[in-house]
Amino acid sequence: MTALDWPNNPATPLRADVWAHGNPCSLIRYRLVAEAEASSLCCVLNLFAMQYLVPRKLNVLQQDDQLLIDVELDGLSWHRAEVIAQKMRNLISVCDVTLEHAQHEALQAVG
Repeated sequence: MTALDWPNNPATPLRADVWAHGNPCSLIRYRLVAEAEASSLCCVLNLFAMQYLVPRKLNVLQQDDQLLIDVELDGLSWHRAEVIAQKMRNLISVCDVTLEHAQHEALQAVG
């Protein structure tokens, strides 16, 4: 499989939301608090990988014994986002999950 065959390649359309086909898609932000364990981040990101979703933005900060994780994804319906959030809440190392609509930020030119 080449990179062009991957589901979230810009040349490949996003996977259709079969749970809520008629619902509009938007930019979603997950804010999580998890235990600062070696596997915590992998477990959270694996929930996206299993659905062929690649985060648009990811930020992780360790504070004492906790990880503060912000993840943004584009093209999710609110229903699908909530299903994924509930799966995150079921992870043993995750303490809290907040789900919100995010604003599209203007991309800044680098250079």
